Amino acid sequence: MARGARLVSTSEDLKHHVKTAPDLPGVYMFQDLGGDVLYVGKALSLKKRLASYLPALPGGNNGRVVAKVAEMAGRATSLEWIVTSSEAEALLLEHNLIKRHRPPFNVSLRDDKSYPYIIITMEDEFPRVMFTRQPHRRGNLYFGPYSSAAKVRETLDILGRVFPVRKCRKPRPGRQSGSPCLQFHIERCPAPCLGTMEAAEYGALVQQVVDFLSGRESEVAAALERKMQDSAREQDFESAAAYRNRLAALRHVLEKQAVRSESMGSVDIVGMAMDAKGANVQVFLTRDGVLADRRSFELDGVEGETEQDVFDRFIAEYYSATLTLPPELIVPRFVRNTVELSAFLEGLRGTKVDVRQAERGDKRRLQQLADKNAALALAHERLREQRTRERRYGALTSLQESLRLAAVPIRIEGFDISNLGSENMVASMVVFEGGAPRKSDYRKFAIREAKGQDDFAAMRQTILRRFSRSLNAGDGAVYDPSFESMPDLVLVDGGKGQLSAALSALRELGLAEAVAVVALAKREEEVFMPRRPDALRLPADDPGLLLLQRVRDEAHRFALGYHRRKRAAQTTESLLDQLPGVGEKRKQAIVRHFGSPERFLEATREELEAVPGLPGKIAREIYAHVHKTG
Repeated sequence: MARGARLVSTSEDLKHHVKTAPDLPGVYMFQDLGGDVLYVGKALSLKKRLASYLPALPGGNNGRVVAKVAEMAGRATSLEWIVTSSEAEALLLEHNLIKRHRPPFNVSLRDDKSYPYIIITMEDEFPRVMFTRQPHRRGNLYFGPYSSAAKVRETLDILGRVFPVRKCRKPRPGRQSGSPCLQFHIERCPAPCLGTMEAAEYGALVQQVVDFLSGRESEVAAALERKMQDSAREQDFESAAAYRNRLAALRHVLEKQAVRSESMGSVDIVGMAMDAKGANVQVFLTRDGVLADRRSFELDGVEGETEQDVFDRFIAEYYSATLTLPPELIVPRFVRNTVELSAFLEGLRGTKVDVRQAERGDKRRLQQLADKNAALALAHERLREQRTRERRYGALTSLQESLRLAAVPIRIEGFDISNLGSENMVASMVVFEGGAPRKSDYRKFAIREAKGQDDFAAMRQTILRRFSRSLNAGDGAVYDPSFESMPDLVLVDGGKGQLSAALSALRELGLAEAVAVVALAKREEEVFMPRRPDALRLPADDPGLLLLQRVRDEAHRFALGYHRRKRAAQTTESLLDQLPGVGEKRKQAIVRHFGSPERFLEATREELEAVPGLPGKIAREIYAHVHKTG
């Protein structure tokens, strides 16, 4: 691979760099002034693809350029391109760069970081099978992503009935009391905590779970049937009955599966629909001729992208995160780079993957069905968005009328104070735009100047700090879009006292007439307004009041979460600072290894000795110290 220069200072230099790109396949990255990656793209010809950005660059004729491309090009100050040997290699490199940099202007699976998975904790002596949304850790097995948490829990329930793996949440099996749990008594756990099963025997059980989740249900059923017959021949009728019950549960699951086709085999069938705002992709998973599952995914950031680019991005994002990659993939008719996609997927699977369009038969029919499902899902999403917009606009206009505001309060900022006594006092600022949370603009404040448990002084300080940032935005301060924007309405959590504190801060800054501010009291849900002696009482079902309650509750949640994190951090620091032989590096190693003070306190001597970078002698001294002090 060859790499192109990156350091570019002016728009003319940037244009020149675009024009000198080679006529070869590769990947390109636009970056901003701080060196952050804005967009990563791939091209069969870097020269031709980058030339399409010339109208969007400063000084170009950008009248017909889509808004997303124009915004990205306006922020770009540098460009880097990397030549690859093929389009398949470019696709793999593009995916890796997007995964590393998470550029804001690329197509992405909606909320892809929070998609649910099933995790098998292979790092444990007796692995657990659990629901997770956490980032992947090396050494464990992950199955997914699934389209909904309900689907994961349904699958886990099936696994619990068919495979008696342990359900306890800790890395080591068992309870502190030493007695077996209910799962053992209802025959859904072999109780390895009691020593009833060796790790190797338990590992064979876990391997059956892996086979089941990988789509090899028929192999699992055949293995269970063999064990049942072997136990019966040996006259171990209790074990034979247990295998019989598990086999019956598995067959019941398989009977509930959809269409069976002996000629289908194991194949993923993908359909896609796309409009100007987004795309929907449907994946039909067929295993051993059974339509085993259907997964639906929303993609954002498709503005200005082709169907092919969006599809490539989905394939790279989805199949790099899933373990169950079949030997065949049926794709929509518009896909033209099937050879390159095959090469990319073969690199992930390690064996041949056939990517093609189906011309006839069951596969063609299911692919058309996947396309139809994608189009229906996309239309349903647009209808839902329209209804949501109408409902939110109704709430905003209701607020304007009830509070007698000069304009519709498009941007609402909510503030709340959280404390326990005078320790760790904090404040939160949440932002709603168009009636919906804008979490990228949320901010939190540590309150230091307020003395004692003085919520009024804390609220005044918070409002002063927030709006001082707006007034001093041009004085060399770091750009912050949340503080640069002025709200149409400020909501403080509380009553007349909190409202007075906020107004005092705004008057000091000369903004009392420019910013509308109200307070919402929890007990009676009363709205307090400046220059009005009595509280405003709105009907309980008033859409404007319901929106204010959402903003207030969100500010409270955000402040409370920040306060708890600060308190937990302080507790952890205090606890770890007292440990013998533990300095800053060892303290960080302990926190990384256990994750929480509670988990650290529950650790056995052996678990402490397993902490990386912690000598065995020090670990034993820590264990003695913790258990001596209780």
